[in-house]
Amino acid sequence: MSLVKTSARIFQPPRSAMQSGRANTHEWVLVFTPPGRPRLDPLTGWIGSGETTKQLRLVFPTREAAMAYAKAQGIAYEVEEPARARPIKPKVYADNFRTNRPDNWTH
Repeated sequence: MSLVKTSARIFQPPRSAMQSGRANTHEWVLVFTPPGRPRLDPLTGWIGSGETTKQLRLVFPTREAAMAYAKAQGIAYEVEEPARARPIKPKVYADNFRTNRPDNWTH
């Protein structure tokens, strides 16, 4: 299959729910969108297709690099802007035992 007929999505992946920091969230990812609906295999009943581009996940250091790759390969693409990151407020364990806490101790 020719890559000219396919389209792609370029985005910056969000951090994992298991992460508290911003590690591994600075790269940009290009994934191919499926060209059609998956089909039902009559023998096994499983859903699948012969399309292998949905298995690809290309990682780029910048959005511009991902866009340049898509343009060079003739791939139609759509860029999704990342959500604004909230600032991380540092927490200090000693603040739990301050005498002038703004809220009551909950234990």
